[in-house]
Amino acid sequence: MTEMGPGRNGTSSRFAWPLRRRTPAGPEGTAEDIAVQDVAEREAADRRLPPPAPEPLVDPPPRFHLAMFRLAALGLALVLALGLALVRVFGSGPPSVADLRAQSGVDTWTVLPIGVKDDQPGTAIRDENGVWSGFDIEIAYMIAEDLGFRRDDVRFYGMESEDRARMQGVDLKGNRVPVKLVVASFSITAEREARQDVTFSEPYLFTEQSVLTLKDHRPVATLRDLKGESVCSLSTATSASALERPELDIDVVSRNRMRECIADLRGGKVTAVSTDAAILAGFKARSPDEFAHWDLGVDATEAYGVNVGNNEALKKLVDLTLYRSYYDPADGRWEEAYQRNLQSETKANGKVPIAIATQPRPARPAIRELPWEDVFR
Repeated sequence: MTEMGPGRNGTSSRFAWPLRRRTPAGPEGTAEDIAVQDVAEREAADRRLPPPAPEPLVDPPPRFHLAMFRLAALGLALVLALGLALVRVFGSGPPSVADLRAQSGVDTWTVLPIGVKDDQPGTAIRDENGVWSGFDIEIAYMIAEDLGFRRDDVRFYGMESEDRARMQGVDLKGNRVPVKLVVASFSITAEREARQDVTFSEPYLFTEQSVLTLKDHRPVATLRDLKGESVCSLSTATSASALERPELDIDVVSRNRMRECIADLRGGKVTAVSTDAAILAGFKARSPDEFAHWDLGVDATEAYGVNVGNNEALKKLVDLTLYRSYYDPADGRWEEAYQRNLQSETKANGKVPIAIATQPRPARPAIRELPWEDVFR
């Protein structure tokens, strides 16, 4: 039998919760007292209950970071832009200098053979000591330098006019030698450019046709003043074709070398020599009391170019040298060559124009310039 605790009337109670005691204010106490007592009893009961089990920890759902998305998109855009730029730089467009050197074969050459004239004072001549000099010689050295050759690596070979298109010079033993460049007062014409074995660079000198006679010859103002006379000129030269017009009635004597024409003039075989003023000025400057140099006043301009045969890549490299020479104010090689070889002859030649004293303006060659290069300077 369960033991009963004391109840309200002194008997025992089976309830575990203690009965509320009323305050002495009255049989039931005030409402405020009852409410306070109920709260106290509930708090006491709560202290006896076990604490609730902790709720499991759950990771919060991932948040969408717009800033990070924008950063990733920007990075992707930069990568794509860089990729496109690299494709444009390395995979398309005109060739670079390195490409042109590989295509032309320049990097495989140990020496640079160049065909030049060897008997034209002022433009190109080899003296009795084997020393080369003249405007064409210095232009050839300028090009060779930019191609990476020292002066000791350059080999000059004299050539006749008809061999300029054939790209063949002659060594001191008389053997024919193939050359890589021809810098030999070679005028650019449409007929020559149509040949498969001729590819001209940009022009490097402008001159015009003139006439050289002995000192006692009557004045010459036009080619008509030579009517009925014998006139020597270089074979395959543009000046020869100008003399062959039927209305002039000139007996044209063609030679392969200028020294042969000068010998004919001195020997009385011809009465005049006609070719480019830049060539004849050198003979007048060397023998001012022997020769008379006459300006014809022709409108046609002779534009000298470098023949590279069929090597298109080499043409662009030569054009690059001429472009730099013209546009780079620190590059005075062309001007110095002109002053030493042609300007120095002006006093002896009087009022006869020798050549235009400024370099012809070249077109910009189609060469790709890599971001870290300064190709055109």
